[in-house]
Amino acid sequence: MGVEEAGRAGGGGGKKLAMASISFAGVRVGAAGGAAYKDDLLVVGLPVPKDDGLDVVGDLAVRLPDVGAAARTFLRKREVAEFVSGAMAGAMTKAVLAPLETIRTRMVVGVGSKHIFGSFVEIIEQNGWQGLWAGNTINMLRIIPTQAIELGTFEYVKRSMASAQEKWKEDGCPKIQLGNLKIELPFHLLSPIAIGGAAAGIAGTLACHPLEVLKDRMTVNREAYPSIAIAFNKIYRTNGIGGLYAGLCPTLVGMLPYSTCYYFMYETIKTSYCRAQKKKSLSRPELLVIGAISGLTASTISFPLEVARKRLMVGAIQGKCPPHMIAALAEVVQEEGLKGLFRGWAASSLKVMPTSGVTWMFYEAFKDILLAPQLHA
Repeated sequence: MGVEEAGRAGGGGGKKLAMASISFAGVRVGAAGGAAYKDDLLVVGLPVPKDDGLDVVGDLAVRLPDVGAAARTFLRKREVAEFVSGAMAGAMTKAVLAPLETIRTRMVVGVGSKHIFGSFVEIIEQNGWQGLWAGNTINMLRIIPTQAIELGTFEYVKRSMASAQEKWKEDGCPKIQLGNLKIELPFHLLSPIAIGGAAAGIAGTLACHPLEVLKDRMTVNREAYPSIAIAFNKIYRTNGIGGLYAGLCPTLVGMLPYSTCYYFMYETIKTSYCRAQKKKSLSRPELLVIGAISGLTASTISFPLEVARKRLMVGAIQGKCPPHMIAALAEVVQEEGLKGLFRGWAASSLKVMPTSGVTWMFYEAFKDILLAPQLHA
């Protein structure tokens, strides 16, 4: 903070009390001598004692940081805006759609009724209306960083990959030297959107997987895991840090095809629709529908892996945990046939479609607000 003397007023005779004058960002409050003020200075007229009273002999100019402008500048950085937009979109979506997530998780892991309405009634009878939001606190804590990391990573990797491909067109793709043989790596054939989607899934999973484990434990067995603290302590005492990452490998295996397909479908459908309709941007309802279609397609393709993943993550609770994903898939087929691989698909679709649509709608809206000066420049 810099301090400087802005001016001095000569001492005048007579008794008088001068009011302090303050100026900030070109606005002046009070009355004082005629001093010049700069936009970024806070100027205060200082009264000092004299023999015959008080008089203003000078102005003290204080240079203050513009916190508001600094915050706006920070939020308008593209990476920061995308990160914040993802967090806000995820939080708003999960707060509304938590009951669907609870029903879907119970059906996927085989707890209670096999039907959506039956599962809904069971939850109400056993735990009341609050049961529909079982594990919602941890779900909110999980989804905010997860969506922020995933969407921020997707946008950043997609742009970086597209920029690298432009450079490779000019300079040639990276090469591997094997003796006298040079092999050119065909990175230019890769889709930046697909690479961004895969990177988003990996980054989000690695960062937030422990929160997913806690959420599932609290959703499936509320009596044994009544709170986040108790669930964390039980898992840590029983299995250590590894327990918080139970099922990480199958999660990554299941997440990669889902995340890649999800982001690829969204960007492809959105771009194709804009070209067909000759639009530069889409309305909120259009984004809602495109996001819902993308989520449904990706979820359907990767759903058997999701069933196996959930079984591995909560298998310890039921006393039977398959050793790996293939064993989990085989167990499902043996017990329920091929239909078992899609058990809970309807409930999952009922949750995934609105979740995906609403998330993209809010994400694009928040991003437009935060990046408005850049987007319309």
